[in-house]
Amino acid sequence: MADTLTESTASAPVPAPRTRPARAATELGWSVEESAALYSIRNWGKGFFDVNTAGHVVVRPQRNPAIAVDLYEVVAGMRERGFRTPLLIHFSDLLKQRLVDIAEAFRGAIVEHGYHGTYQGVFPIKVNQQRRVVEEVRDAGKGLGFGLEAGSKPELLAIMGMTGDTPDRLIICNGFKEERYIEFTALAKKLGRNIIPVIENITELKLILRFYEQHGVRPTIGVRVNLAAQGAGRWRHSSGLKAKFGLSMTEVLEVLSILRSKGMEDCLQLLHCHMGSQIHDIRQVNQGINELARIYSQLAKAGAGMKYIDIGGGLGIDYDGSQTSFEFSMNYTLQEYASNVVYKLMTVCDEEGVAHPIIVSESGRAMVAQQSVLIFDVLGANRLDRFTVPAELPPPAAGETELPRPLVDIFDVYKNIAERRLVEHYNDMLEDRDEALRLFSVGLMSLEHRALVDNIFWASCAKIRDIARSMSRPPEELGDLESALSDTYFCNLSIFQSMPDVWAINQLFPIAPIHRLGERPTRKATIADLTCDSDGKIDRFVDDHDVKKWIELHDFEDGEEYLLGAFLVGAYQETLGDLHNLFGDTHVAHVKVDDQGEWWIDEIIEGDAVRDVLSYVHYDLARLFGEVRRECEKAVVNKQMTVSESQGLLKAYEAGLSGYTYLETENR
Repeated sequence: MADTLTESTASAPVPAPRTRPARAATELGWSVEESAALYSIRNWGKGFFDVNTAGHVVVRPQRNPAIAVDLYEVVAGMRERGFRTPLLIHFSDLLKQRLVDIAEAFRGAIVEHGYHGTYQGVFPIKVNQQRRVVEEVRDAGKGLGFGLEAGSKPELLAIMGMTGDTPDRLIICNGFKEERYIEFTALAKKLGRNIIPVIENITELKLILRFYEQHGVRPTIGVRVNLAAQGAGRWRHSSGLKAKFGLSMTEVLEVLSILRSKGMEDCLQLLHCHMGSQIHDIRQVNQGINELARIYSQLAKAGAGMKYIDIGGGLGIDYDGSQTSFEFSMNYTLQEYASNVVYKLMTVCDEEGVAHPIIVSESGRAMVAQQSVLIFDVLGANRLDRFTVPAELPPPAAGETELPRPLVDIFDVYKNIAERRLVEHYNDMLEDRDEALRLFSVGLMSLEHRALVDNIFWASCAKIRDIARSMSRPPEELGDLESALSDTYFCNLSIFQSMPDVWAINQLFPIAPIHRLGERPTRKATIADLTCDSDGKIDRFVDDHDVKKWIELHDFEDGEEYLLGAFLVGAYQETLGDLHNLFGDTHVAHVKVDDQGEWWIDEIIEGDAVRDVLSYVHYDLARLFGEVRRECEKAVVNKQMTVSESQGLLKAYEAGLSGYTYLETENR
């Protein structure tokens, strides 16, 4: 991102877009309650998101109904400060509440079951490495006992520079480690940090022994083990015996043997595993915890100085709100998860006669996913049911004796569509269109006639769809019509930059309009972004433990304001985003709320300007500007432009370099 801004340094206000007058919900035969149910806002919102009486989505950072932030008002506030959509909104208080939720769930389970150990959460900063987010986790987690996890050398260096005032904070170091990475863990230990490098392979153990001896400190060591139990869902292959990271049982025993030979078996204090990300079935959690606890107990009885058991990540987010074993949901609550983990560990340790360990979890997704909302505006729409059919077909053109037979037949189908023969008419229409395409391909049909066939085809599809909607049991053969006729809403965002998991792994995020929720949505649409890539689209939407191919949206006119929100996008999306078509980072607003419900924009981080993204890919901006200047001078000499015109072009070019990478239409 480009620069961090305060309100006083923001640019000139952005002109407010045209909005339609508010209409009463009763007048429209629709209510905000129906919208909340349609978009499952209260299901995936988990008390954090709701709809107010104005039909706007609100955020309740502490789940307190009396303290709510209107997203539409936040967008208006950003516009007043000179910032356009798309923009990402972070809610600092919601992030803090999630940390409290997790800590309280485990501490409640510890009390309930009489567990003798404690709990320490750890935030893997790979999940969201943005400076402000990590700082907020650090600060909010201080009183809750939360630590930080590094998966690389750069992440470790960032953590070392952020935790000097809390040297006892737990730091877990994962990932492959070369000499410099290991040496930095030793130096951090020498500074008094509570740091634990987790061994991923035997070579790392040798480096640990070498550098810690060199710096005169005794290490605290962890090992990551590959469990036989495999996770569930989309990331199930990241766990199990063939997982990317981790040691086999033989290698774990080899680590202990090497340490014992040096009188350092007490240094092996942490056992770590990865059961998978976004685990949606609690049975996989139970199975993995049971196996992990057995390994821990056996290592403790073999003489290792075991103290911590790190269950890794995996705690899910209910992206669709169904609370089922669907892969984008989870069939358990946070409290059930914590209770199962605590009870399973306690049971196994008691059976083995081993002291209860400190429980560590790395549930980064569950910590930060809900605190971010991406807001973007709709720019235009392509509607396939907009076509009209003439009352009569035009006469044959000059030189033609008759109209092409497919045109006549499909027009006849359109006029005679009836419910009792709906499927038959649909199949006839498909045949007529295919025959028209064949005639056109061999030069036996004019472009005008082909266009008319297309118009009649789509108008017929819309007519059949509307009749099918009114039927109590529409024919299964027409099931794809809704998807085929769905609109395409073109939106001011880049999927690749702001929601890369949609493109890369078909991730589902809840999406909904953030206003007009007192009105009935009358369109079904897919979403297309600004990029010129055909994959830059969203055509899979949450649907109560299922996936639907369209989303219900409101009709709108060109130039009118219509804002959509993508929710629960705080995990992974910001760092994984790329610069496809050189669309850069969006503006970010960090919003805070006081106890009286008053909200303010605590920090604004300006999104990338065009000059920023060009610099990322190594363009010399001075050279680019110089080339354009020379071309303008040549145009003046050749009488193609006046001096005034050339200066205007240069000013526009320079302003363009400083502008937002996304659309900057003035009336928006």
